[in-house]
Amino acid sequence: MIEEPLTPDHYDVKCLAEGRHYDPFVLLGYHETPTDEWIIREWLPTATRAWIIDGPQLEAVGNSGVFRARISRADKQRLGNHYAIGWQEADGFEHQVISSYTFLPQVGDVDLHLFAEGRHWFLYDVLGANPCCLDGIDGVLFAVWAPSAERVSVVGGFNAWNGLRHPMRSRGQSGVWELFIPGLCPDDRYKFEIRDQWGHVHQKTDPYARSMEMRPRTASIIHASQHEWHDQAWMEQRREYDWQHQPLSIYEVHLGSWQRRDDQRFLNYRELAHRLVDYVLWMGFTHINLMPISEHPLDESWGYQTTGYYAPTRRFGDPDDFRYFVDHCHQNGIGVFLDWVPAHFPKDDYALARFDGSALYEHEDPRLGEHQDWGTYIFNFGRNEVRNFLIANALYWMREFHLDGLRVDAVASMLYLDYSREPGEWLPNAYGGNENIDAIDFIKTLNTEIHAQYPGAVLMAEESTSWPMVSRPTWMGGLGFSMKWNMGWMNDTLGYFSQNPVYRSFHHNELTFSQMYAYFENFILPLSHDEVVHLKHSLVDKMPGDVWQKRANLRLLFSYMMVHPGKKLLFMGGEFAQWEEWDCRHSLDWSVCDDPGHRGVQLLMRDLNHLYQQETALHLHDFESQGFDWIDCHDHQQSVLSFIRQAGDEQLICLFNFTPVVREGYRIGLPRRGCYRELINSDAEIYGGSNVGLAGRLCSEDQSWMGRPVSGIVTLPPLAMLVLKWEGDL
Repeated sequence: MIEEPLTPDHYDVKCLAEGRHYDPFVLLGYHETPTDEWIIREWLPTATRAWIIDGPQLEAVGNSGVFRARISRADKQRLGNHYAIGWQEADGFEHQVISSYTFLPQVGDVDLHLFAEGRHWFLYDVLGANPCCLDGIDGVLFAVWAPSAERVSVVGGFNAWNGLRHPMRSRGQSGVWELFIPGLCPDDRYKFEIRDQWGHVHQKTDPYARSMEMRPRTASIIHASQHEWHDQAWMEQRREYDWQHQPLSIYEVHLGSWQRRDDQRFLNYRELAHRLVDYVLWMGFTHINLMPISEHPLDESWGYQTTGYYAPTRRFGDPDDFRYFVDHCHQNGIGVFLDWVPAHFPKDDYALARFDGSALYEHEDPRLGEHQDWGTYIFNFGRNEVRNFLIANALYWMREFHLDGLRVDAVASMLYLDYSREPGEWLPNAYGGNENIDAIDFIKTLNTEIHAQYPGAVLMAEESTSWPMVSRPTWMGGLGFSMKWNMGWMNDTLGYFSQNPVYRSFHHNELTFSQMYAYFENFILPLSHDEVVHLKHSLVDKMPGDVWQKRANLRLLFSYMMVHPGKKLLFMGGEFAQWEEWDCRHSLDWSVCDDPGHRGVQLLMRDLNHLYQQETALHLHDFESQGFDWIDCHDHQQSVLSFIRQAGDEQLICLFNFTPVVREGYRIGLPRRGCYRELINSDAEIYGGSNVGLAGRLCSEDQSWMGRPVSGIVTLPPLAMLVLKWEGDL
């Protein structure tokens, strides 16, 4: 046995044995001596004996767990730059691996510099677990940011989850730690074990993990994609996608509860791809918006409390299964958006929270760093590396999964320092205001980079306040989003529809007010999941009246949304009037579609989608005032509205009766002489209605009305919409 005392020169041995060495490479691997010899040292704390494959025996250095051998220069040349070691455990079991401690640093200085500046947009190719081949040796390069850690190790089944076995190399002030481990491959599980500055040891999932275990297990999984994409035609045409002037009707989906197997187990991504695409095509939606699928521990959070920002949830398969899902959507002409959650993250101790023992991704001060409503931490947007983590993550989803855009969750909570806080519970910015300057800068950079790198991509903001220019370019002073959810329209419209028709005349302005601000932003009209949970009732159950009136009101709501300026979003289940409030633990109640009344609502929504796509007047000027013109917005006594949607010479007359009373002999002003054909009547028998209405055509009369040169007499069906289109002179 070689005695190598713990002198100051060998203090590294003691630190290594105690699990607190910041750079084990100063001790381990090859080291040249002044006598033209080389020393090989290996760290094998569980070994009883060890040896170099095709080389000498390794001798223990005391009881430290360090083994070493002295070799000649000729032996060094024979072994090469990298050598394999074998060792025996106390139970007699033998192992053989290539040493990790003979490899040079792999994370480049330029990478570290860009990361420190917060501008490394392909950061996920540097940090995390990346399979690679170094000097002809296959393995995995691990790298993680943990600047306050005293020691970081890679742990997994390959080392019996022993945090002393594979300590990583610190890259100095960058805060990055790295280690290449030969022999590991995709599907191996791992975590990072971190010893913090107070000596506490934590096992953490990789913030950049491409895949993670199925809950309740929490290990990260090494992943290398094998998927071959077949959506080149879609991706090419998307570069020229004029979303401002094209139809955009979004079906919002929670993958875990859209459909399930008979035993209530989840469908996988591939099964969902075929079932969902077939249904969406039949229904006439143009895009799917997925609620968050980044890995998350709690089903009931719906994905909004993310622990694996780079990992599609394992509930439905692996990352290549999700790639297949998106690929199949694109090949069938369906776009895919994803809910993305950069505003906050949960406090689960195995994930981002207090990652290296310090407030690394979050603020230390709870007045800046905690969401009291949600029990989560707020990202520290003022820290370059944190901003880089998030922006690179958004770009990762776009690049790796060919997504067509992101819907950014909880933007209002990011913009305001006093969001949902009482006086004294928040800190003002440097100018004394309540604007989160760091978050604003982050949002602008995010939008700028995605639009620059992915032309045609759509970025949507869930923003519920009056913050100006959310959907205007950053060079104009805006935040740079493509579109903004119109929460005002949603609240006013649902508030109106919840009223008994007897009282709707007193709430008429809730329908007309949206035109006062409809063109200040690029708006999406959302009827989202938030409106059908937490005892808010399903959409159909919000409606007043008996069963027939509830369905008629819902048909009227959908009709009003689909012809109102703005792009469209509808949460799953609403399209067939599901009675039950949405429950993420169960499949939608598809059985109700066997009922003619529910089937009628579904058929109407289908026809509305197709009408919206076919008629240019309904989508060309969604964000521009020239696409809309009131005929009459003042008939509150009868709760009737009428307006024109137009594009060039094409004009559609949209008439609404918001009461269950049939309005016979109702005169309506028309923009020009001629015959008008009925395109759709939401009261048609096929939709479950009473079949009252125009019955074909309306011919104008030479009587001015409502400021229009001609007019016509119509019968307005109860709780219904009529859409008429001019088809020629008399």
